[in-house]
Amino acid sequence: MFVGEVVGNVWGTRKHRSLDDRKLLLVRPIDPLTEAPLGPAAMAVEGGVGAGPGSIVLVVDEGGSARGVLGDKDAPVRTLIVGIVDAVTSGGKVKKYD
Repeated sequence: MFVGEVVGNVWGTRKHRSLDDRKLLLVRPIDPLTEAPLGPAAMAVEGGVGAGPGSIVLVVDEGGSARGVLGDKDAPVRTLIVGIVDAVTSGGKVKKYD
């Protein structure tokens, strides 16, 4: 899992049936306290939490777990947004997101 920022949308005219009615988003991993980028953006499936560009999100980056959350063992999914982050606390520091 990692914390990331949604930095864009992805559109596809043809998708696997398990991705019908699901948004595809670009998510960049970030340091949750400083918001510094930690790597390149990756495409992720929006898991029904209402994330969009600008959202700080919790991302599962493991296929078996992603398919389990979706409840579809045949879904061609590795990276799935499973939550929107409200705040992070680490080492006595608190970072709140709007």
